Amino acid sequence: MSPALLRAASLLALSAQTAAPLPTEPVPDSIALGADASRMTVPVQIADAGPFRFVIDTGAERTVISRELAATLGLPAGRGVRVTAMTNVEIAPTVVIPRLRVGPLGGKRVEAPTFAAINLGAAGMLGIDMLQDHAVTIDFDHDVMAVTPSTKRRRAPRAEPGEVIVRARDMFGQLVVTDAYLGLRRVRVVIDTGSDVTMGNSALRRVVAHRAPDVQQISLRAVTGVSLVAEYRRIGAVRIGSTTIDNLPVAFADAPPFARFGLAEKPALMLGMDVLRLFRRVTIDFPNRELRLLLPKDVQQTRAG
Repeated sequence: MSPALLRAASLLALSAQTAAPLPTEPVPDSIALGADASRMTVPVQIADAGPFRFVIDTGAERTVISRELAATLGLPAGRGVRVTAMTNVEIAPTVVIPRLRVGPLGGKRVEAPTFAAINLGAAGMLGIDMLQDHAVTIDFDHDVMAVTPSTKRRRAPRAEPGEVIVRARDMFGQLVVTDAYLGLRRVRVVIDTGSDVTMGNSALRRVVAHRAPDVQQISLRAVTGVSLVAEYRRIGAVRIGSTTIDNLPVAFADAPPFARFGLAEKPALMLGMDVLRLFRRVTIDFPNRELRLLLPKDVQQTRAG
């Protein structure tokens, strides 16, 4: 993806109250979701081969692998499966990965859809089928990602200074944050580490239609290679838990994942890496349905309510 989109994060501001308007920057006309070579990855072993670099995609239900790597490893063909991508739904061919291991975690047999490496931006992507019993930590201070085992606990550890803890609900294995608001309107938020741009659905677009005149048309291309046109605009301040993100840039489109997660008729966001990079560290704990956000050192936590 073009560095210009990564710089779009400079349009955002985390604040305790409100932020002064920030200067705009040009946005590329075409964005390949997941095709940015600078994205953080984790090492993955496939059988006895590897390690290979996989992106963690908390917005995807299934783990996928590049066609090129599958062919190199001679992985056997599996059945065709229905895949819900950001731009379309299609039946995709799969290969059988006999044992996929992430770091020190035990191996797991996976039937993985295959897509062209140019659209993945990596050797593959780990979906929530591999992550549901784990916690994903993205450390932006050190540019590393980690997957660690996690178990359901009765009481959450106390937040460290500057850390925001947000509870989430489980929808089809995906974590959806419901403690998020645009003004007085509740917004459902899915954390999508596989996308470099934040997406909004039509229900949210109807809420902000009168607030954002600076609309730009952009083209988005998913892992399937299929593109769609989105309306790119800034929507103002969105509060997630007890912190607020000002001047939030969102690409609006009727993306199939919103319907898949039961969010087609409710204002919703799929929060991409452009916004997550504003924080020093992001932890997504699937078993405990918990999102932890470590704020920058010069930003204070908003008082909820």
